[in-house]
This record gives sequence, C-alpha cells and structure tokens, in this order.
Amino acid sequence: MSIVIHTHDNDRVVLEPRPDDTLAKAVFLSRLWHDVPLCSGLGKCGLCRVRYISEAPEANLDELKKLGKDSLADGWRLSCLHPADDCEIELPEPVRSQHAVHTLTEKTGNFRLAVDLGTTSIHWTALIDDTPVASGQELNPQMGMGSEVMTRLAATGTAEGRFVLRELITSRLAHLAAMTADRTGGQCTALAVSGNSAMIYILLGKKPDDLATAPYTLSYVGGDERELSPSLPPAYIPPLLAPFVGADLSAGLTAIEYDTNPMYPFLLADLGTNGEFILALSPTKRLCASVPMGPALEGVGLSFGRTAGPGAITGFTLTPKGLEFNYFDISQNGHPGISGTGYLSLTAILLRHGVLDETGHFGQGKTPLAAKLAAKLTTIADEPTLAIANGLHFPASDVEEILKVKAAFNLAMSALLDRAGFGPSGLNAIHIAGALGEHVSLDDLETLGFLPAGCKTKTTKAGNTSLKGTELILTKPGARAFAETLPDTITALDLAADTTFGTRYLERMRFTYVD
Repeated sequence: MSIVIHTHDNDRVVLEPRPDDTLAKAVFLSRLWHDVPLCSGLGKCGLCRVRYISEAPEANLDELKKLGKDSLADGWRLSCLHPADDCEIELPEPVRSQHAVHTLTEKTGNFRLAVDLGTTSIHWTALIDDTPVASGQELNPQMGMGSEVMTRLAATGTAEGRFVLRELITSRLAHLAAMTADRTGGQCTALAVSGNSAMIYILLGKKPDDLATAPYTLSYVGGDERELSPSLPPAYIPPLLAPFVGADLSAGLTAIEYDTNPMYPFLLADLGTNGEFILALSPTKRLCASVPMGPALEGVGLSFGRTAGPGAITGFTLTPKGLEFNYFDISQNGHPGISGTGYLSLTAILLRHGVLDETGHFGQGKTPLAAKLAAKLTTIADEPTLAIANGLHFPASDVEEILKVKAAFNLAMSALLDRAGFGPSGLNAIHIAGALGEHVSLDDLETLGFLPAGCKTKTTKAGNTSLKGTELILTKPGARAFAETLPDTITALDLAADTTFGTRYLERMRFTYVD
C-alpha cells in the first residue's frame, strides 16, 4: 500500500498513503514542490497537476475547466482535489517561483536581519549599521499547507502540523542568514520578524486555539524576543495589535508615524492574503479591523495567476490593435501568467470600456474598439470566458474572485469610517501597503471601487511598510519604543461578529465603492 511518484527527472519516490490528507499535501510534504506557488485546494492554479499511471479517480468540473477533456482522458488530475490514497503517478517539472536577491552595497561585516513574514511571501533586508546591504523576496515555503490564514491555522491543529510549518520557516530564515553571512563576511547579530498574528503564532510553534475559533483572542501579544533556532539570534517580535491585526501593522504604523509628522486622520490599508486596516485618528487613538481577502492579489489562486517575477504580466493597455501586455521583465525566462496588479489592470480596462459591468458580468463594450475585444468572449466548460492571447483567458469565476477581494476591502474601510463618524472626505491620507502597495495603479483601485471616487489624489502607494518599519525597529531604539506604545491606543472592530456582516458584504459585491 503506497503512493508511487515518478518525477520529471526520472527519480522514484514512495510515500505512505494518508487518506485524511489530499494527494497534493502528501507531495508537498515530500518537498517535491518546494517554491511552487500552490493555491492549496482551490483548484485554480493547476500547478499541482499529476498524471495517474494507475486508475485515475473521477474528475470534477474544476478539473474540466482547468485541464480540458483531452488531458483528463490521459489521466491528468489536480492532486489538491483528491485524497492521498494508494496510486502511482507522474509529476511534470515543477513551476517554481524564483528567489529575488539584491546586493545593495559591497559593505562587509556583521549584520542585522529584518523580515516581513507574509502568508504568501517573505521579504527581508540585511543591514550593517543603518545601511541596507542586501534584500530579497521569495515564496513563503508554507504555501502548500494552505494559501489562506485560516487554512494555514487549521494545518497547525496537530503537533506534527505545527512542527512542519515552523520548521519550514525557521530553516528558511537560518538559510537566509547563512547566505547573507557568506556575502558580507560577518554574522547575523540581531533579528526582527513581523507578520500577521497567524504567521507569528506559526513561527513560534504556538497552538492556535485562540485564533482558530471564535471568539478570537490573543494569548501572545509580541513586543519581546523569542528563540527560533540555535543558528539564529533571538528574534524580536513587534507587538500584535488584535487577533488578526499583527506585528506587520505595528511595524507599518512605525514606518508611517515614527520620526514623521503624519496628517491625522489617515487610513493604513495593508493588502495581503489577510487584509489589515488601521484608521489612525490621532497619535493616541486608532481603530483597526481585518478581513480575509485570499491570495488572489498576490498572484495565487486565479486561473493564470502567478507571483511577480520574470515573464509575469503586471499590467495591460488597450490599443487600436487590442490588449498589449506590460511585463515584469520580459528579458528573462519565466512561466507565463498574470500578477495581482495585472489582474486589476485587466479588470479595470474591461470595466471602463463596458466589457464588464458593475456587477462583474461580461458585456458587449461601449465603443467599436471595446466591441472588438468583447467579440473574444467564449464559453469554456459552460463558463463565460474572455480569450486574451497567448493561451491566456479570463473566466467569470476569476472576475468573481476579484470582486470578493474588492468587497472585503470596501467593507473594512467603510466600517472603520462609520465607527469614526465621518466619510472618506474626512480622511487626510490613505496609505496602500502590502503586496500591491508599491506597484498597483491608483486609477485602477478607484475604477474598481476599492477607493472612493476622488480619493486617489490623497492616496499614497506606501510599499512594504511592514518591512520598512521592521528595519526601523531593528536599528532605532526609539522606533521600538514607539511600536510598543501602540497596543494601548488601539480599539479593534470585530467585523465578522456583526450580524449584518453578510448583508453588508453582499452590498459591496459591485465594482463601485459603497459607503
């Protein structure tokens, strides 16, 4: 009784069946899919496809949409949708995300390591004194155990799950420190790690009982140093502000407010797998909220979604010749796909030209050029789909996923403003941070209804404020002291506990901002 795996490079791996797991999880735990941006059971990315040599299980509609009839007939399946039962399978060559590492200076010596531990990605900077000497980003190696916060927490429900997920991160951090030590000729002497509350719990190997089920609470609140690994210095964890507003937001506020003169009131919106929001009313009064947004905006889980990297489409332009693609770096090889900013760009173009309507349904276009684009509407597996080019297409289910993210963002922002007693016009600034906070088009965010009409002029693309703040906390004692004052200024809104949550969410499932 076994799972026999034949890899693309002619290796043979034998695993023990684990019927409580999916086949994709079993393959992931064997480390054969390291750095593969799996959507972890959503049936969307297609990166977990395998070909059954033994009798293939019955396929479902998601597999028909993603793989097509011919591939299904040849034994191809999405392993995230089938149990880890006895079988013999073939794995194609994995599509791995690349590790981006940048040498910023040639300075050498001992260094400090600042880390932003996101649900989807890891971003880091190494600093000598106060000077960044190297930085990088890569996929969070835990992705195969769940692409969203709650599925990741569910995976830590057992001691084995906690050990595996913690080891995936701590070993990766140790590798980053060792790699940087080779580059600088020094040693890592200090470490700070920011992340949402769930990622911090997983990093520390904590049981997630208080975060995994309602009523959500925090048994660990950060603001201290913790041992992660014998090969790493103790890690400082900035304060966690609420059950799902974590150290990444206390670091983000530090980046915006420490040693500056911010214009209150302002909104900090961190767009990631878990959307985290802080409405700063004054230096001593802040409201916060969080909403699950899923990994779509980070390029995971949509039909052709991928993380930003060589070959990724990051934007679109509609020209008389049709849609033109903007690439991350077309000079380098990379698997084809569309990043989160690319999907927002495409959706905004279709909406402006009437190929999509406010409710997310495809239309015929408002102009002859748009009508020419709309003529590429087709149906795949009974689903309305817009053919793009180069084998890429945009199905209605992907539009719905983007609309869900918009609705979640809109709900959090409007709820905070309602609690504060004023509307969007009362804000002096909006800071967009997180996965999209550096590259997203503010025009697209306003077109799609993430931002209220007229607000883009006071909106800043703040970039990775979590990493910037972690760097400050690591190098400036005053910044750490500032971060540790934040919990006493925070009032958390529990949006999910509101009995009107579902109704208000559905009201915002439109490509327009709803107060």
